Amino acid sequence: MSIRTMATNTNEQFDKAISSCKNTFLKKTEDYGTSWRVYRTISIADQVYIKAKRIRTIQEKKMQKIGDDIRSEFEGILNYNVIGLIQLQINNDDLEQLPAAEVQVYYDDIIKNAKLLMQDKNHDYGEAWREMSQESFTDLILAKILRIKQIIANQGKTIASEGIDANFYDMLNYAVFALIMIEEGKH
Repeated sequence: MSIRTMATNTNEQFDKAISSCKNTFLKKTEDYGTSWRVYRTISIADQVYIKAKRIRTIQEKKMQKIGDDIRSEFEGILNYNVIGLIQLQINNDDLEQLPAAEVQVYYDDIIKNAKLLMQDKNHDYGEAWREMSQESFTDLILAKILRIKQIIANQGKTIASEGIDANFYDMLNYAVFALIMIEEGKH
């Protein structure tokens, strides 16, 4: 498969993975409104941590006792990262409800940026993620959560590192990669 064909395939797979996540996100917005506006950055990080930790536990024990499968947990991780990025953009403590149409605009803008980031990194890394394990994506997400928690502990200041938003974008893309690999039957 040529590099151009692989990139086209990745773009299509990215869009398909996002479509399912976005559909769930918008349906839940209709059900619950934007109740997630109450979350502070640490709470969003903890929600992603809980989901990644559950995936890791299932991976290690090779069994689960409740219904949500690993795919749905990666979808949840993706959507919580979108919430985190929306909250960083809004950057206020007002807990106003956002109209569903406005939420969709935020969602689409974040996904557009995430896809551009994915394309740039795929160019430079040669889609190395395709040779990684699902376990590695889980571990990378857990490490990014620890980084976010440390940045929060440092009052948001970094010396030589990317900020919280970059970590949310990376975790979003790791979740997409995991979903693509699940769809391909690799995990």
